[in-house]
Amino acid sequence: MLLAGESGEAPVTPCCSENGDQKKNLKEKSDINIAALVKNEQVCEGTDNSDLPSCVSAFIEKEVGNDLKSLKKLDKLIEQMTESKMQLEEQVLTVSSEIPKRIHSALKKAEESKQFLNQFLEKETHLFSSINSHLLTAQPWMEDLGAMINQIEEIERHLAYLKWISQIEELSDNIQQYLMTNNVPEAASTLVSMAELDIKLQESSCTHLLGFMRATVKFWHKILKDKLTSDFEEILAQLHWPFITPPQSQTVGISRPASAPEIYSNLETLFCQLLKLQTSDELFTEPKQLPEKYSLPASPSVILPIQIMLTPLQKRFRYHFRGNRQTNVISKPEWYLAQVLLWIGNHTQFLDEKIQPILDKVGSLVNARLEFSRGLMMLILEKLAADIPCLLYDDSLFCHLVDEVLLFERELHSVHGYPSTFANCMHILSEETCFQRWLTVERKFALQKMDSMLSSEAAWISQYKDITDVDEMKVPDCAETFMTLLLVITDRYKNLPTASRKLQFLELQKDLVDDFRIRLTQVMKEETRASLGFRYCAILNAVNYISTVLADWADNVFFLQLQQAALEVFAENNTLSKLQLGQLASMESSVFDDMINLLERLKHDMLTRQVDHVFREVKDAAKLYKKERWLSLPSQSEQAVMSLSSSACPLLLTLRDRLLQLEQQLCFSLFKVFWQMLVEKLDIYIYQEIILANHFNEGGAAQLHFDMTRNLFPLFSHYCKRPENYFKHVKEACILLNLNVGSALLLRDVLQSASGQPPATAALNEVGIYKLAQQDVEILLNLRTNWP
Repeated sequence: MLLAGESGEAPVTPCCSENGDQKKNLKEKSDINIAALVKNEQVCEGTDNSDLPSCVSAFIEKEVGNDLKSLKKLDKLIEQMTESKMQLEEQVLTVSSEIPKRIHSALKKAEESKQFLNQFLEKETHLFSSINSHLLTAQPWMEDLGAMINQIEEIERHLAYLKWISQIEELSDNIQQYLMTNNVPEAASTLVSMAELDIKLQESSCTHLLGFMRATVKFWHKILKDKLTSDFEEILAQLHWPFITPPQSQTVGISRPASAPEIYSNLETLFCQLLKLQTSDELFTEPKQLPEKYSLPASPSVILPIQIMLTPLQKRFRYHFRGNRQTNVISKPEWYLAQVLLWIGNHTQFLDEKIQPILDKVGSLVNARLEFSRGLMMLILEKLAADIPCLLYDDSLFCHLVDEVLLFERELHSVHGYPSTFANCMHILSEETCFQRWLTVERKFALQKMDSMLSSEAAWISQYKDITDVDEMKVPDCAETFMTLLLVITDRYKNLPTASRKLQFLELQKDLVDDFRIRLTQVMKEETRASLGFRYCAILNAVNYISTVLADWADNVFFLQLQQAALEVFAENNTLSKLQLGQLASMESSVFDDMINLLERLKHDMLTRQVDHVFREVKDAAKLYKKERWLSLPSQSEQAVMSLSSSACPLLLTLRDRLLQLEQQLCFSLFKVFWQMLVEKLDIYIYQEIILANHFNEGGAAQLHFDMTRNLFPLFSHYCKRPENYFKHVKEACILLNLNVGSALLLRDVLQSASGQPPATAALNEVGIYKLAQQDVEILLNLRTNWP
C-alpha cells in the first residue's frame, strides 16, 4: 500500500546554500501542506475511526486518481504527512506533560489552604474560650460600674435641672431689680433672654420645668406689657391718637406743641421696649385665624406696638359695625370698607414719618404702614366672613357686596400699596361656596346685560359714526358694550389669589363669547335676505371686532400666564393631546383660539354670502354685455374717440354702487377682503363667460381692452395701486387679443414648435403673459378673427 511509505525513509533533499529559490520552495511546500491538511480534514469530516481506511483511500484517489503522472506527487505527499504527524505528536507530548504538573500544583495549594484553615479554627476556639472566661470574670464589675454610671447621669440631670432653675430665678431676680429701679429697657432685654430660653426648652421632656419657665415668663411679660402699654397709650393720647380727621386738619403736625420733641422721644423709647416684648408675646398670644376654608396665606402676628395702636380703631369698628347699631347694615358694605380706607389714609403720614424711622433704626424689616393696614384688614375679613352667608342667596345684595369689595381692593392696592400676597378680601370671595355663587351671579347679570344690549334701539349703530378717525372698525354699540363687559369681568377676577379660580372665570368668559356668537348668528339668519343691508353689515363688523380684540388679548401678559396655568392643569388631567399641549406650550395657540376660529368661520360665511349676492347682481347686469357683437365692431382707426360699450354700463354701475355702499357699511379690513373675493370671481366670470365664449375682430378686441383697462379696472384703483393685477386672466386675455398680427403669428409659431419647452414660456413672458397656461393662450389666439 502507499501508506507503507510513511515508515520508510523520507526523500533526500539536495544540500545547497540557502537562497531565494529555497525560501520560495519552502513557502510553496508549506502552502501545499496546509492545503492538503485542509482537504484531508474536509474529506474525513463526519467519519469515525472504523471508516479510516476508506477515508485514506478516498484521499489518495482524490490526489492521485487514475492518472499515472500524478504518482510524481507521492514524495511530496509523504513528506507532508510526515511533518503533520511530527507536529501532532509534539502537541500531544506537550499537553500530556503539562496537565499533571497543573493538577499537582492545585492539589498542593489546596492542602496548604486546609492547613491554614485548621490553624485558624484552633485559634478561634481558644480565643472564644478566653473571651467567655473574661466576660464571666468582668460581669460583676460591669454591673457595679453600670449602676454607678446611672447614678452619675441622674445626678448630672438633677444638677442641670437645678442650673436651669437657678438661671430662671436669676433672670427673674434681675427683672425684679430692674423694675424696682425703674430700668424698664434692661428688664425688657432680660425678658427677651428668658423667652429665648423658654423656646430652647420646648424640646425637653421636663414638663414641670417647662411649666415653671412658662409661668415665670408670663408673669413678667404681663407686668412689663401692662406697664409699657399704659405708658404707650398715654403718649398716643398726647398725640391725639387715633387720627379721625384727615391729615390736613390734624392739630399735631400743623401746630407742633413745645413738648413735641420730648413726646416723640418717649414714643420711640416705649415703641422699642414694646418691640422687645414681641418674642414673649408670641408665646402667649395666638393670632386670630379664620377657618381653613378661606385658605389665607400664613403670616406672622402684627407687631405688639402696632397692635396697641390698632386697639382704639378696633373698638370703634366693632362698636359701629357689629350688633344692632344703625351703622351695621348688611346692605351697606361700603360703609365699613370706606371707613377702613379712611383710617389707613389718615394715619399713613404719621406711620411713614414717625414710626417707620424707629423700625429702621432697630434694624427691623417691618413696614409700619403695611403692618397697620394688615391689622385693619383682619377686621374686614372677619366682617365679610360673618356677612356673606347671610346674603349669599340675595342676588342684588351679593352682587353689590362683590362690587364694593372689588372697589375696596383696587384702591387698597393702587393707592395704599397693599401687597396681593397678604391676606385680602379676594381670599374670602375665593371660598368654594361664595366663589360658585359669584360665578353664577356674574353669569346671570352678564346674560341680562347681553339681552338688553341686543334689544336696544341703538344696538347696531356705532357710537363714533360721526368721527372718522375713531370709527375705523365701524363697531356697533352692542359689540363694543359686550367687549367692555368682558374687560370688566377680567378686571374683577384678575386679582384672585389662585390660578384655578382665574381659569374658571376664563371659562365663563369663553362661554359668554360663544353665547354672544350664537345670538349674532340668529340675528344674522333673520337678515339673510338683505345680506347687503345695514344690520347685516353691522353684525359682520361686530363679529370681526370681537375676533380682533380676542386675538389682541391672546398676547396680553395676563392671559399668557393663564395659558401657562391651563397647560399645567391639562397636563395633569391628560385632557389634551400631545400636539395640542405642544402648541399651547410653544405659544402657537392661545386660550381664545376655539372662539376665534368659530368667529372667523362665521365672518367668512357672511362675507361669502355678500360676495355671492353682489356677484349675482353683476351677472344679471352683464347679460347684455355678454351678447355684444364682438365680431363686427369697428376698428379703433375707424372711431374718432374710443368710448365705453353701452352694454357695459349696467354692469359697471351696479358694481360701483355696491362697492360704495359696502365701503361705507363695512370696516376697512372687511371691505378689503370683500372686494378681493369679488374681484377673484369677477375675473374668472369675464374670462370664461365673455371672452372664451366669443370671437373677436380687431375692433372687438380693442373695445374689450378699452372697457376693461379704462373703465372696469379704475373702479378698484381707490382700493389698491395696481388693480389690473387682481384681474390677471382678463388682463392677459386682452393682451393676447390685441397683439398685432405679426407678433401673434410669431407667438403662435413658437408655441407650436416648442410645446411645453422653456422657449415657449420665455416667449409668453416677453409679451406679458404669466398667469395663463400655454393651452389657454392657444385657445385665445384662435378666438382672433383678424388672421391674414
